[in-house]
Formats: sequence, C-alpha cells, structure tokens
Amino acid sequence: MRESKHHQKKQQAPKAQKVALPPFSKATWPLYLRVALHTLRSLIYYSVGLALILLAFGVGLLGGYFASIINDTAVPTKAEMTRTLANVDTSTQLFYANNQSIGHVKSDLLRDTVSLDKVSPWLQKAIVATEDEDFWTNHGVVPKALIRAVFAEVTGLGSQTGGSTLTQQVVKLQFLNSQTTFKRKAVEIMYALRLNHHYSKARILEEYLNIITLGRNHTGQNIAGVETAALGLFGKHAKDLNLAESAYIAGLPQSPSVYTPYTNTGAFKSDLSAGFNREKTVLFRMYRAGTITKAEYDEAKAFDLKAALLTPGNAESTVSSDDYVYTMVQSEAQTILAQQLAKADGYTKTQLEGSSSLTQTYDKDASKLLATKGYQVHSTLNKPIYDAMQKVVANYKGSFGYTYTGYVKDSVTGGYTKTSAPVQNGTVLLDNQTGAILGFVGGTAGQVNHIYTKRSPGSSIKPTLVYGPAIDSGIISSRTMLADFKKDFGGGYSVTDYGNTILNKFVDATTALKNSLNIPTVNLYQELRKSVDVKAYMTKMGVTTLTDNDYATLGLALGGTDYGETVQEAASAFATFARGGSNVSPYVIDRIEDPSGKVIYQHKTVTRHVFSKATAYILTQMLHQTVTSGTGIYAGENVNFNASNLIAKTGTSNDYKDLWFIGSTPGITMASWMGYDNANGANHTLSSSGSAINQRYWAALANAVYALDPKLFALSDTMQRPSAVKSTTVNAETGLKNGDVTYNGKTFSLTGSTAEALSYGYTPGVTQAQFGIGGTTANYTDFWASLQGGNDDSYGQKKSGDEADQTDAAKADEANSSSSSSAASSSSTAPTTTEANQ
Repeated sequence: MRESKHHQKKQQAPKAQKVALPPFSKATWPLYLRVALHTLRSLIYYSVGLALILLAFGVGLLGGYFASIINDTAVPTKAEMTRTLANVDTSTQLFYANNQSIGHVKSDLLRDTVSLDKVSPWLQKAIVATEDEDFWTNHGVVPKALIRAVFAEVTGLGSQTGGSTLTQQVVKLQFLNSQTTFKRKAVEIMYALRLNHHYSKARILEEYLNIITLGRNHTGQNIAGVETAALGLFGKHAKDLNLAESAYIAGLPQSPSVYTPYTNTGAFKSDLSAGFNREKTVLFRMYRAGTITKAEYDEAKAFDLKAALLTPGNAESTVSSDDYVYTMVQSEAQTILAQQLAKADGYTKTQLEGSSSLTQTYDKDASKLLATKGYQVHSTLNKPIYDAMQKVVANYKGSFGYTYTGYVKDSVTGGYTKTSAPVQNGTVLLDNQTGAILGFVGGTAGQVNHIYTKRSPGSSIKPTLVYGPAIDSGIISSRTMLADFKKDFGGGYSVTDYGNTILNKFVDATTALKNSLNIPTVNLYQELRKSVDVKAYMTKMGVTTLTDNDYATLGLALGGTDYGETVQEAASAFATFARGGSNVSPYVIDRIEDPSGKVIYQHKTVTRHVFSKATAYILTQMLHQTVTSGTGIYAGENVNFNASNLIAKTGTSNDYKDLWFIGSTPGITMASWMGYDNANGANHTLSSSGSAINQRYWAALANAVYALDPKLFALSDTMQRPSAVKSTTVNAETGLKNGDVTYNGKTFSLTGSTAEALSYGYTPGVTQAQFGIGGTTANYTDFWASLQGGNDDSYGQKKSGDEADQTDAAKADEANSSSSSSAASSSSTAPTTTEANQ
C-alpha cells in the first residue's frame, strides 16, 4: 500500500511554482510594448554607431582640410616673425618714393610699450588666470578648447569666445586679420604652434600685454597696452598697479567697449557696474586657481575702484589741417585695401563702387587695418619734387586772385562763423610712361584735395574729346577747314568765340585748336558724333566722370558738363598724346607691405590703346602751336627749358569760374586748375587775366621740378614721325589740294598759298565747292565771292555776337553755363564755355 501510494504520487503531474514578479517588470508588459522597447533600443544603438562613424569622418575631413590649408600656407621664418612681433606700434607707416617717411597713419589709439619686468606681477597673474589659465604649460593651443569652439561655431550653442589661447590671440592681432573663417583659424593654429616653439612664454606674454586693446582713457581716447591703460585709468605705471586695479584691467580685453569706464568724450559712463562686476569675476578666477589667498581676494573685492579712477579730462588733437600728402596716400591705400577685402568676400570692384553700404563697410574695415596692422605703404610721390611744388604755390597764391570773406550761420546755434574763400588750385604731375604721380598741389588752404574735385574742364577737353578722335577716325587732317560763322545748332543753341566774337570765315583745324575757337569745335564735334563713339575714346583714357547726358549735348565739346572732370583725369587723358597714343591709369600707391615685409599689393601698369601713333604724332604737332602762337604762349615764354617738345592746352569756363592749363613734355604731364570752391551758394569768379596767371604759375612749377630732375622731362626724346602719317600740300584757304573749282557757274583756279596737311587714314583731295565742316550754302557763297575781291561781303570780318544777331543765344549760353553746369536735358541746349584768346 505504501509502495502503491508512493508510486501513485510519483505519477502525478508536478504543480507549477508561483514566482513573485515586480509590479513593473517587462514580463508583465503587453507584447507590443516589449517589441517597441526592443526597436527603440536598436535605434539608439544604431544612431550612436552612426554618430561615431560621422564623427570619425568629420574629424578626418577637418583634418584633411586643415592639412591642405597648412600645405598651401607659406610658413614665416623666425626672422619674419621676430620683425612682426617687434612692430608693436601697429599703426601703418606711409612713405614717399625712395623710402622717405611721410608718417604713421593717424589714430586716436594710444599705446605705450613696456617690458614684462615693468608690469605688476598681479596684472600678469590676472591676465593668465582670466584669458589662458594653462598658458605656462600649454603648447600655444588647447585641443579641448578648440573642439569646444568648433562645436559652438557649428551648432550655434555655447560661448562664441572660447578656444583662443594668449598665444593665438597674439597671432590674430599681430599676424592675421579678424575674419572668423575655418581657414583663418587653421592658419592661426599653425602660427601659434610655431610662435610657441620659437619664443619663451615670457616673450609671448609681454607681446600680448603691449598689443591688447583696453577701451578708453580719461580723455576719451582709445588705448592699447597695459602701460597706457594704467596711466590712462589710474594715473600710475603698470608696475605700480595693486591687485584690484590689475584685475580691473585684466577684465577689459573680453569686451573693451562694454567694460571701459569712460565715454568717447572722457566722461564717466552713467553705469560702471559692468566693469566692476567683471573685475570681481577676474578676482574669483584668480582665487579659484590658487593665485591669490582668501584674504587677498577679500581685500581686493573691498577696494574702492571708482575712487581710484582718474577724473575726466580733454584730449589734444594731433591732426594737421593742411596735410594734403598724408591724406592722399592714406586715402588711396584705404581704397586699395577695401577692394582687396571685398574681393576676398566675392565682390567685384564694380559691385563695391555701385553700393554705398558695401563701400562704407569695407572702407571702415580697411581703415581699421591701416590703424592696427602695421603695414608699410610706399607711394610714388617724390619728396623733393613735392616740397618744391609747395614752395611755388606758397609764393604765387597771393597773385591768384581776391580772397573773399563772409559769415555763415550755424543752423543749430544760430550764431555766425567767419569764413574765408581764397582762389584754390589743384595741380598734378604725372610720369607719362608709368602714370605715377610724382607731385601735386592739393590746394591753397583747407583740407580738400583739388586734384580730385570735379570741375568744368572748359576748352582743355577739346583735344581728347574732339580733335584726337576726329584725326584718328580719318574725318579731318590738321588743315581741314572748319566753319566759324553764326549758326543755330538746333533748339536755339548757339555759341561764340572768346569775347563774344565770331570770325565769320573758315579756319583750319590747327588754328582752331591752338586759338581754342568754339564755333569750329562745335561744328566738328557735331560731325564727329554722326559716326564715332567719342565716349569709348574718353573711357579708354580713364575719364569716367562724364555722364550720358554730357555726351548727348554739343556743349560737352566746350567743357559743358553735369559734374565736371577731375584734374587727375584731365592730366592722364592729355598724357595719351605724349605717350604715342596709349594710356595708363594714374596712381600714387606703388606697393603695400605687411609687417613682415611681404608685399600684399603691387601696382601693375595696364596699357590701353586709344589712338594710333600717327594720330598722337599729329596732335603733338598741332598742340605745340598752343605754346608758340596760341592761347598758351605765356607758359611757352616763361619756362626755363627747351620748349620745342612742349605741347599744351588751355581751358576757361564761362565767367572765368575755372581756369586750366595742361602741358606735356615727352617725359611728364602737368595739369593746373584754378577756381573758387564757391561753397554755401557763393558765385565767385576769377579775372580775365587769370589764364595768363595760371600759365606763369604752371611755368614756375615746371621750372622748379626741372631744376631738381631735368631727366624727368625727357626733352631730347623727340617723337618720330610714323609712316602712317600722310603729308599733303593743300591750299591754305580750303585745306584741300589746289585745282579748278566751279561755283554758281563761275570757275576758280586755286593757286594761292599752300600749307602741309598731316592726316591718318585720310588723304585730302582736290578742292570742292563745299570743302569744310559745318559750312552752309550762304557761308560758301561768301567765301567764293570774297575770292573775286571788290565786293562788300563780310567774309573774314570779325563780328561781335550782337552784330551777328547772337544776343539771345549768348544770354542763353551764359545762363546755362557753370563750373559744374547742370546741362540742359535736351540734346541741343547744353551749357557752353568760352576760351581766352591770349
């Protein structure tokens, strides 16, 4: 029984054991939740794995990019780095030609350098604790800080200021620009490692302490360097600063404009708490780093910084009011650097010049570079020549004309200020072959450089705009006849010659040019525009200030413009003839070097073909007559050198508001303009003797330059006559060959006096009944009748504009003309100028 029972017990199925489960065990979850959890866990694993793969790929990519940058970057030598580090005075230096100093770029940034042993140990410790706590042990860069900075840059999260050691900051301030690109950061790292390798930590710290910007001093001036800050904030040397003062200065570099206690006037800011709170942050970092004790920390926190700061004062101005040469070179260098910065950002020169906002942005950046980067700007200006020209203008300006005085009301205060308005002068001297500006006169007073101001060119524009293109296009020869008769050019537009006169005859092109006759020139310009793009000629000569409206008006032939032409433009365009028909742009900056001596800009001369050599030769022959028997005779008579190769052109705008004289020898071209600024609505004019005064002044300038360097003038370099120049013997009255001419049933045999006509692409033929440009049937009738003699015709009898019934036209001409004339909108009523026949 027992066995049977036992056997029966063994045959029974075992009972399931109950196990207690946690209330939130996965085993109790529904199946779909367990599947979801498993899927989520898998996704996380895969995501982490992918992230690690992408991270590795990114690190490799960045490493490769970094390596490529390093490979393409020139590594500075230790000597170059030493030279750059030594250039703590980071203001750019300007030079004349031949390395003669002009001076440093002016800035309100004050800086006094000091050796490390003359800096308070408190300040040294405060800077290190605040800016680079591992400075004394790192290798110039801190990898973890770099990774943090890159992460912040990519994600936009976290601090935007981390990642730069003191060594890197020295590199950024002394060697590189402030752009925040990965490429610049890579170069910065490379330079920092090299700097750390070559120089001691003490030398690097000293450099940093001398170059860092630190806000404003008690006179409102920007300051840099701890010595300047100590003197400008607390009135003591850097070596004498206490702990609290040192901590205050050490806190400034993070944001000088925010933490500085003074405004730009030197007054205290209304709220100084930002700077004081920053000082306490610096003290805490020093305490945390073990640099100072708890007692020192507490004592410094309790120090009265406000009482220690200097009371506000006034800064003294060091800017010269008449330093034309400094302003010119600094301004030109700033323009070049602005263009380089814009180009680096993908903007073209045209885009930059076409946007005022872009121009302002890059001009500001370029100005900052000049004030802080220690460049060397080498100009083309010859100091002895420049100085000689200043002496001449100082001696002659009293004879230029009357100096007007007046009073201008201040719109804000209501008070009146006395003003003075002397005759101004702008003169520029160019090297014909290179375009280099060798010397100039910016003005007789004030700060405006008048070689850049736009003024009516008067008749000085005639050779480049009218006669040059007409010869080059084969429209005329040097003896082609041009009509000088009363004429309505359309829309009531008429002109007269100088003195409101009309010659009432045909004159040849050379005579019309040397005597600067107006009516013949307008006749020629009207004919020229029918088939020639004169704007293309002027543009190739570098004249860009003329407007489309200018080119649409006949008055442009006499200098009537919307805004005018600069002296520099006019000189460069005129030099085209002395150069043999090609043009190069004028320039004053030869090269710019960075502190290490590396050339970052070098001027490159670009030659533009404008006229044929034949045209240039013919124009030099015509323009030489100006100084021998034309309107420029006073200059020709007063130069101290052989004037056989001197060519020139005068220019006078209406009412003698603008007087010009431009002259060239084979070596140089010099243009002189005189006139009043006519600010505040003034309308002052020069006297009728002004042209002669300007010519004598021009001759005095030329003589002074010639005495210094006769070779510049290249007087023996006579232009050889090109084979393309055609020489034709023509009748002196018709500009064509002698022969038989029938007019109104009468035959005339021309056998009178002859002249040599020079031409290019055109050969004068036998005289025709209508032989000139701009003549009417009535004009030719008078001409041929005059050959018979004995009649009462008026051909060749000079008349006044009134006698020629030109009164209304002359009044309209006078009313519509000004030195920066507002040309009439119609194409036939442009303002005109008259030319002094002297």
